[in-house]
Amino acid sequence: MSDSHELPADRTVLLAAFEGWNDAGGAATHALEHLHDAWHAEHVDELDPEEYHDFQVNRPHVALREDGTREITWPTTAVVVATAPHSGRRVVLVHGIEPSMRWRRYCHELLDIAATLEVDTVVTVGALLADVPHSRPIPVTVTSDDGDVRDLLGVEPSTYEGPTGIVGVLQHEAGARGLAAMSLWAAVPHYVAHPPSPKATLAILRRLEEVLGEPIAMGDLPDEAAAWQAGVDELAGEDGEIGEYVRQLEEAKDTVDLPEASGDAIAEEFERYLRRRDKGTGSA
Repeated sequence: MSDSHELPADRTVLLAAFEGWNDAGGAATHALEHLHDAWHAEHVDELDPEEYHDFQVNRPHVALREDGTREITWPTTAVVVATAPHSGRRVVLVHGIEPSMRWRRYCHELLDIAATLEVDTVVTVGALLADVPHSRPIPVTVTSDDGDVRDLLGVEPSTYEGPTGIVGVLQHEAGARGLAAMSLWAAVPHYVAHPPSPKATLAILRRLEEVLGEPIAMGDLPDEAAAWQAGVDELAGEDGEIGEYVRQLEEAKDTVDLPEASGDAIAEEFERYLRRRDKGTGSA
């Protein structure tokens, strides 16, 4: 992939992920939490949960402070701002739980905050359960309904029709406001759906590296992803039915991917390696 398939560094990008239906294996929200920590993001705003959440569905949590008093944490949506260390790009991170009600008002409030932060590009991040093998690279797709975004990043329009989550509504409303909008989704093996899913989180971050043109320090994630895969390998080895199912998925995946084992695919992977090396991070 050439460097032209990146968002220009002067664009302020909002990345949004939400716990719940849009977040298989917790992969999407864990990716944003990783960026929050790696890029030392600062809290700038949050939404009042009273307007958007059914507290019998998403209950507040109570905990004891060090002085013995009790503190209640409500299921709010946080807005934080980070500066990407290599490019200096301003990145807004939105992390919350999918709201129970008033989705249009919720999206309008988030986009009003985004406007004050001079956001011009919105990337919604999600993860879905799919018939994919855990032992192969996690598929990550980027789609956009915006022709300019598709031309810039070399991505396709979404052909999905059916029920949508808050990420779909937010992307639609962002496009309606004239913002560049796209959606990034990772496919999580459905037979290991319980979070965490570090291999899927790592795949999301790798794709965000390409979209943003910004190397990301991955920390312990590669080791965690390898340990996760080894654990699922062990599970599949102990359960004959699961093992056979995984082998069928592997065969189907390998058959589909065989034509992609070409000189172009190898060249693209080498270009990605060189960019990460030249930008000098430990994101191996």
